[in-house]
Amino acid sequence: MRYISQVVKIFRLLAAPFVALTLVLTASGAPARAEETDAQLATDWQNAWNFYKFYQCVTSPLPWTGRGTQTRDIAIDITAPAARVFSVYSDFRNHLGLGGFLRRVAIHSDTTAADGVRTVNSTAIEDVPTLDGLPPLSIKTHAQQRLHASELYFETDSWTLPNVVTHQKIVFTDLGGGVTRVSEHLVFEANLLLIDYTAANGVASHQATQAGLKNAIESGAL
Repeated sequence: MRYISQVVKIFRLLAAPFVALTLVLTASGAPARAEETDAQLATDWQNAWNFYKFYQCVTSPLPWTGRGTQTRDIAIDITAPAARVFSVYSDFRNHLGLGGFLRRVAIHSDTTAADGVRTVNSTAIEDVPTLDGLPPLSIKTHAQQRLHASELYFETDSWTLPNVVTHQKIVFTDLGGGVTRVSEHLVFEANLLLIDYTAANGVASHQATQAGLKNAIESGAL
């Protein structure tokens, strides 16, 4: 098993640049088209959600299915009341222009259940860096976010081509003295050849957004 694991790691390292290049060439080789409307993105979201629910039922991200997972935990302290930090942080539209890859957010639905849990379905348009010297890859990330405002945490499941899944749980803890700790638990699922790339870029994006939100909240910009 250890030998197989080492072979997989070596193969992944050698193949990753070619996989990334293939993704870029595939995207850039597609005919140019106008930016999708919110209605078109909503249809894309529903199709992605249906596929995600079906796929999760029939398989799991284990090595012999050709998929793997990586888990990361990151945190940041923000000098502001927890309720305010939660309100600003949980609205993905506030993440625009804060140093991550996010370019646009389309909200498809926003509902609150009888138990107070708010569910937001959305699509994010991100410009993700690829290989040096090549243009960024514009991708759509379809997400469902469940907000527990009374308990100061929210969860998000998101799906991106080519079948990249991210699970998030973000908790807001009042440390006292007007300081809030934001703790993000991130689980990435992807093809074995893409999992390292997915996790590295996902963590970098979240850390950039964390820093941007900290500055915006503490300065009063948000």
